[in-house]
Amino acid sequence: MIPISARKDRSDDEEIEASAAPLLDHLTELRSRLIVSFCAIGVAFVVCFIFSVPLYEFLVVPFKNAVTAAGAEPKLYFAPLEFFFTRVKLAMLAGVAVAFPVVAYQIYQFVAPGLYRKERAAVLPFLLAMPVLFLAGAALVYYVLMPFVMQFAVGMERDAVDGSGVAIELLTRVGDYLSLTTTLIMAFGFAFQLPVFLTLLARAGLIDAAFLKRNRKYAIVGIFIFAAFLTPPDPISQMVLGCSIIALYEISVLSVGMAGRRREEMEEAEESAA
Repeated sequence: MIPISARKDRSDDEEIEASAAPLLDHLTELRSRLIVSFCAIGVAFVVCFIFSVPLYEFLVVPFKNAVTAAGAEPKLYFAPLEFFFTRVKLAMLAGVAVAFPVVAYQIYQFVAPGLYRKERAAVLPFLLAMPVLFLAGAALVYYVLMPFVMQFAVGMERDAVDGSGVAIELLTRVGDYLSLTTTLIMAFGFAFQLPVFLTLLARAGLIDAAFLKRNRKYAIVGIFIFAAFLTPPDPISQMVLGCSIIALYEISVLSVGMAGRRREEMEEAEESAA
């Protein structure tokens, strides 16, 4: 009589063998997946470019609020064609973000035939968590960090009567503001992927919760160095990013611990079934 575990392994192996295909078929499928992904990005780019002006107006709200609160008229300056290329850049970034679910699905469909059934089930939660965590990081930038950054920048302005005899005025360019905003959004968005990245390493057996706890003090130092290099030179944004990543690190410790326990339970179940 064949053990249950052996039958499961055989069914998994037969499933992978049944999905095996010649190299040419894999390359053909890869080409079709890439075509679909690029078409999705292209369509999303066109749609986002059409709405790039309202999207940019949405992004400049923190700047407008900070300047208005200081009693000045909000103005953004641009060189010839700068605003057009800024719209193109914004539409491209937004298009990639909008098309990410389609691209992620195409990647999953391409690699899924080479995974066991339980591995495919384990990958799906991470694909769902990645865009959610990225949006959480972007929201933190837009609603918390950018207002502080703009208030800090506006607070550096000085009138000529302040003693120096020279007025210091904030002249914000369209491209510079977009670069600052998108850089922070991308940084926070990718930083918020930390739990996903560490949990995947734990599922692969490369790290465990004890490793993260043991190296917590080194991680905290590295996190604040990373935050200091990435954020503008004001302590508020550095603290916001640093504390956010530390909180994500602690969440990762819990997630890695759960993944480790689940991995051990699965191994014990397989051993007992054998």
